[in-house]
Amino acid sequence: MRKQSVTLAISLFLFFWMVALPVAFAKIKIEKLDDLPRHTYKIDVKAVDLLTNDDALLKLAHALQKDLKDDLDKYEISDKTTLKGYYRTLGIISMLDKNYDDYLKYQELSKKLEDKEALRLTSGLFTRSYIAAVQSGDKDLAAVIKREYSQRVNKLPYDVVEADLKSTKANAELVSRNMFVGLVDSRIQPVLDKSDGVMSKDMAKQLVSLGYAVRYYLPYKNILITVLDQYINSHKKTLPNIWTKREVTLKKEDGGTPVVVCIWDSGTDISLYKDNLWTNTKEIPDNGIDDDHNGFIDDVHGIAYTLHSDKTTSLLYPIGDVKKDRPRLERLMKGFSDLQANIDSDESKELKKTMSTMQPQEVKPFIEDISKYGNYAHGTHVAGIAVRGNPFARLLTARITFDYHLLPEKPTIEQARKDSVATIETIKYFKDNGVRVVNMSWGGSLADIEKALEENNAGGTPQERKVLARKIFEIGKRALYEAIKNAPEILFVTAAGNADNNVKFEEFIPSGFDLPNILSVGAVDQAGRETAFTSFGKVDVYANGFEVLSYVPGGDKLSLSGTSMASPNVVNLAVKLLAVNPQLTPTQLRRLIIGAADVKQVGKREVKLLNPKKSFELLAQMK
Repeated sequence: MRKQSVTLAISLFLFFWMVALPVAFAKIKIEKLDDLPRHTYKIDVKAVDLLTNDDALLKLAHALQKDLKDDLDKYEISDKTTLKGYYRTLGIISMLDKNYDDYLKYQELSKKLEDKEALRLTSGLFTRSYIAAVQSGDKDLAAVIKREYSQRVNKLPYDVVEADLKSTKANAELVSRNMFVGLVDSRIQPVLDKSDGVMSKDMAKQLVSLGYAVRYYLPYKNILITVLDQYINSHKKTLPNIWTKREVTLKKEDGGTPVVVCIWDSGTDISLYKDNLWTNTKEIPDNGIDDDHNGFIDDVHGIAYTLHSDKTTSLLYPIGDVKKDRPRLERLMKGFSDLQANIDSDESKELKKTMSTMQPQEVKPFIEDISKYGNYAHGTHVAGIAVRGNPFARLLTARITFDYHLLPEKPTIEQARKDSVATIETIKYFKDNGVRVVNMSWGGSLADIEKALEENNAGGTPQERKVLARKIFEIGKRALYEAIKNAPEILFVTAAGNADNNVKFEEFIPSGFDLPNILSVGAVDQAGRETAFTSFGKVDVYANGFEVLSYVPGGDKLSLSGTSMASPNVVNLAVKLLAVNPQLTPTQLRRLIIGAADVKQVGKREVKLLNPKKSFELLAQMK
């Protein structure tokens, strides 16, 4: 009897163990980036030493490798961008270990997840060429790499990969060992100095990637530049620009209703848009001073806040001595733009020369100068796109100020609350002054705040920092969401983002908001091909965001790329529709814009291409 009881007990145990097994070992589903665990790593050397110290780099890489593999074993990560990031980093570590089979395995896993055709075709080509050269046994490694890479590149369809390869070549022409050293010394080492050498997973990934680049990329980057230069030049042709035929231009003599459109951005040189300028005719505080020396009393043409959300009267972001600084910074920006477009201009040559001779200590001020000029020029460039071809657009500027420093200020709950008050006041200003459409070519995420806390060694332990970041993020998110929701008469158009990520998974705002009066815009190029940088996950429509020509402060024109340029193209259409029919609601505008878009399938998602002419055809049918 006792034996039977023991047998029965064992049977019951096995039964329940087998039934429970699938549940006990089921992976934990990750619904958003914030759900992933935080990992930290400690190094006992200077961060820059990892660029030359193999043992120190491998120690960090192997600790990171273990955590990444454990995460993949434990968690079900549905987001493709996050998974691709895991596989790419594991591939890099495999290369550092000279485990080429594992690299190829991870590269193939990443490639299968890629929806963008250009990235799927071009990713890993250079590293695969290196591996083939090593495995060939040929002593002239560089010659074999060049031959292998040429063969792979020359098989690519130029119409698909043009923009991606131009960008790859431009980036190769800019990076150098001194730049990497300068970035590590000015951006990473100050953080480690505050934290006793402790860093997050993201920072560890950056260091491992830089260590890989120094060992496997920089020594052969001139091969990549030469091969891509030959390929691009041999295929030189002007691809059809689909946007020219879709453009709708309104003429003053045809009649129309003035429409107030707001560019909520880093500021605008309003002197360039005097024919489209909105003026506040109500009694508002006016200091009577021409702050920007542009011939206008700025505070009757919009609203502006400083970095710390204090009101200011200057509608244009200040860069210091404009006469002295602007021409130099504009040349640098044009050089960047021309390099990305593979234009061999004086400015691009000057930029390459500057970068090639730059010392590590010069990297930080150089990058901050470019970032500062970007803030200075961004809103003006966006405004030009938004009012193009529309004499009825009335431009109202709302300046929001962004930090340009390599290391950001420490985020705080107090500042988040102050920023939220400014957000609410700004949208109330829109409502009070009859704004119909607002362009928001900016955004942020929870991860941005957590990263800034880490960079200031603030917030306590990683878990405490995570909690604090969420509190700060939710204050700003809630204020912005509720303010937009409470302005149902205004259509808010936002850039999706330039991180090639899922804005919903990474909680990117405002493009991740689901509201009936918000429209999120992704970027395609002149031929309607999805750009490598455009984010996705919650994109309502795609517009031209590649080498878009518009004004910068002072009146010159530059071609810039980004979803920041795609968004005002949609605003441009919305304001023109309102000029013809001012009775349209945000819901109707969305229907006219999205409903007229041309739909094409990209992987498992649809890309809806803006078509202004078809939108106006739909509008005509409504009358």
